[in-house]
Amino acid sequence: MFTGLFSKNDDVSTNNCGLQTSVDLNKAFPRVGTFGDEQMRNAAIIVSIGQEMRVPPRGWVIAVATAIQESYLNNVGHLGEANDHDSLGLFQQRPSQGWGTPAQIMDPRYSSRKFYEKLMTVPGWEGAPLTTAAQRVQRSAYPNAYARHENVATTIVNTITDGGARAAGNSVDMRCVLGAEISASGWTSPVLGEIVSGFRTASRPTHHGVDIGAPRGAEIHAASAGRVIQMRCDARTSDGRPWGCGRDGSPSIKGCGWYVDILHAGGIITRYCHMGAPPKVSIGQTVTAGQLLGQVGSTGNSSGPHLHFEVHRDGDRSSAGAIEPGRFMREMGAPLGDGKP
Repeated sequence: MFTGLFSKNDDVSTNNCGLQTSVDLNKAFPRVGTFGDEQMRNAAIIVSIGQEMRVPPRGWVIAVATAIQESYLNNVGHLGEANDHDSLGLFQQRPSQGWGTPAQIMDPRYSSRKFYEKLMTVPGWEGAPLTTAAQRVQRSAYPNAYARHENVATTIVNTITDGGARAAGNSVDMRCVLGAEISASGWTSPVLGEIVSGFRTASRPTHHGVDIGAPRGAEIHAASAGRVIQMRCDARTSDGRPWGCGRDGSPSIKGCGWYVDILHAGGIITRYCHMGAPPKVSIGQTVTAGQLLGQVGSTGNSSGPHLHFEVHRDGDRSSAGAIEPGRFMREMGAPLGDGKP
């Protein structure tokens, strides 16, 4: 695994990298979609409490997404017979379950603090799928509903903090945004190294990913939480005969070599090619962000050790579904090519 980039004593709320991360609750925030002034202010309170408690930005996104699902960012009072038991407030916390008194729970600052206190007790919450982390806190009857709000929650956090949930362009070091190895939106670079070949360049128009240079044996990590949907050896000669992945390939060999496909929330698929040995995951396995998948190698269509990394949208693993990985990962707060192998 990657080592942590910050110590527990680092203040992830301070601005060391040109990003505004200290929320000014006296300002008006732009609307995001159908979320108006009051809802954006409630989201800003959630983020500001996370900052006060030195919760990494990933926690802000999880908290905002949870509040969207539970109350649509409205500080909901008791609804009489329409109420879900005695649930109250932004997070629909229940006095009968020990969250506090009704008056306390109706205070957005108090309810946000209680949410974060419980979240921070969940082992591995930063790398877990948002739904998993939120459900461990909320114990909802609809545990899979949280994930659908992850993208808009990230946008809201970015709007409130001027980009605190993502990198602000190529020049920003990933460590400046994360406060940890996983970005606020739940993504991380799969391997440290420079991009040595780009996406669909003039000389390689059918290159549907990017190549990241790294030494043989370097660890490859899941870019985000998800489920393994493919793991196999793909290496064959130009006439279709099996070449195998027990030896290096070459530019004349076809295929990805040992590779893994992972399906993430929102229909995003990532692909990791040319591993030097069988991957350390299996089809159907759920993985967390940053989990070890395998090691860099040079199997399949490869001229030397590197990771070929692809990103696909809408669950489409064909070339038609491929999108530019560098731009996508920058938007997710985990830019590629920021570290040397």
